[in-house]
Amino acid sequence: MADLIIRGGTIVDGTGTAPYEGDIAITARKITEIGRITGRGTEEIDAKGRLVTPGFIDLHTHYDAQVTWSSQVTPSSWNGVTTVLIGNCGVGFAPCLPERRKMLVELMEGVEDIPEVVLTEGLPWTWQSFPEFLDTLASRPYDLDVCAQVPHAALRVHVMGERGANREPATEADRQEMARLAAEGIRAGAIGFSTSRTLAHKTLDGRHIPTLKAEESELATIANALGGGWMQVISDFEDLDQEFAMLRRLALSSGRRMTISLLQREQRPDAWKTILGHIHASNAAGASIVGQVMARPVGVMLGFEISQNPFVGRPSWQAIAHLPFAEKLPHLHDPAFRARIVAEQPADPTVKHRVNTWEKIFPLGDRPDYEPAPESSIAAQAARQGRSPDEVAYDLLMQRGGRNILYRPIINYAAGDLEAVKTMMTDRHTIMGLGDGGAHVSIICDASAPTTMITHWTRDRTRGERLPIEWVIKRLSADNAAALGLSDRGTLKVGRKADLNVIDHARLQAHAPEVRYDLPAGGRRLVQTTEGYEATIVSGQMVQREGQATGKLPGQLVRGTR
Repeated sequence: MADLIIRGGTIVDGTGTAPYEGDIAITARKITEIGRITGRGTEEIDAKGRLVTPGFIDLHTHYDAQVTWSSQVTPSSWNGVTTVLIGNCGVGFAPCLPERRKMLVELMEGVEDIPEVVLTEGLPWTWQSFPEFLDTLASRPYDLDVCAQVPHAALRVHVMGERGANREPATEADRQEMARLAAEGIRAGAIGFSTSRTLAHKTLDGRHIPTLKAEESELATIANALGGGWMQVISDFEDLDQEFAMLRRLALSSGRRMTISLLQREQRPDAWKTILGHIHASNAAGASIVGQVMARPVGVMLGFEISQNPFVGRPSWQAIAHLPFAEKLPHLHDPAFRARIVAEQPADPTVKHRVNTWEKIFPLGDRPDYEPAPESSIAAQAARQGRSPDEVAYDLLMQRGGRNILYRPIINYAAGDLEAVKTMMTDRHTIMGLGDGGAHVSIICDASAPTTMITHWTRDRTRGERLPIEWVIKRLSADNAAALGLSDRGTLKVGRKADLNVIDHARLQAHAPEVRYDLPAGGRRLVQTTEGYEATIVSGQMVQREGQATGKLPGQLVRGTR
């Protein structure tokens, strides 16, 4: 008798082949039979009319802190994800000497928008070395599997102290020690090494990430010592050709696969095409480089309960910004306050561009639209109503008890549609990621990207071509598993690890973002709940049933590729 049988589902097996109807039997954490199964299971799921897919693999998360205090890796585990990768963008908490913990906390607070009080209260600091950090993760069960990377910024601070934080050039001794520690992390089970070369990554006091201008000699010494795993890189590509040539040399000399964040930025809306061209040329020359893309815009959430809203730079808001949300509400409901704040203007032009570019700000709704049309923008609504955009935005934000949220796509939406994203995501040298689960907890809410990739691109899109469900599932599962070297998961085949989803495709959706105060020290975060995942199964055990946690925690730290 099998432990679990999923009966009569439409199997989308992750290989990209056409869906077919069948049963799946699971015993002892693995898939043991696929087809028409006559035997019985200790537990059975009727999946008639439902999709049965592999579990999804999220390559770009920042749960580095959360996985040290929580066994529930939400919101990713609400979105069909059964494996996550932490340690991205060069930031993390190991290795770390006790006297340098504050430096890493401040860096994570600034780069990934996770409040210092949450990290200070929540991190147990039961490690100093990276192998000890992995041991801490291995001691805790999870509702999905966790893979880790060695973060460059932590290495730099650990080895060089303030010199590293201040971005001083590494000495030969520094480089060799960082390389030794990175290789030690790979041997202990890290999946790869990550670094950041972007100006956007700063501490709250404005200092750039320690790795911003790390020299090629430093990166090459580390990369050549790894001996396994991949390299994850984010870069501004300011001097695009020169920067990419350096990354290509690193990939070739080290023999390591490299993944680079591939995004369409408003300031340089066509630069992604040049980067993608370099990726193609590099692969033709023998370097294994893939662009990592997201299937929707990266958008800032704007609301009165979270850290950004259209009025943040105005004097009236600054007078109440320090108050808890409940104490803000009486002011927000006051007609005199409303009249004052909508008449004011922010002093900082950067703030104005980010939160008052009304033709690029949209209502999000409870069936969030991530490809909004120009006529739904705040500017267009204001023109139709004969009112100011400020008034329209204020009144929309006051819906849902003052908790409503507006959406400002910042990345991947320069042309006002997702055609550039479609070109990126369908390229043979790209993979899916960049959801940033666990990070930017008060301004961005993109861990639901796997869910909206399915709903938008296979069912709901009206402003362009849709994509086949079998292709989308392959991108979320098998392709990402192969990129990481995890050959035991990602497809529904006999002998593979039993990570699966049972999905009601017609009902699947991510709801509007909402604020919860469930982090350590009562910390605030934006999350999106989902519906339509009838079951999510990790290692043969059901961890989610109809959007509710079952309490089972079969997930664990994954050490190394397999």
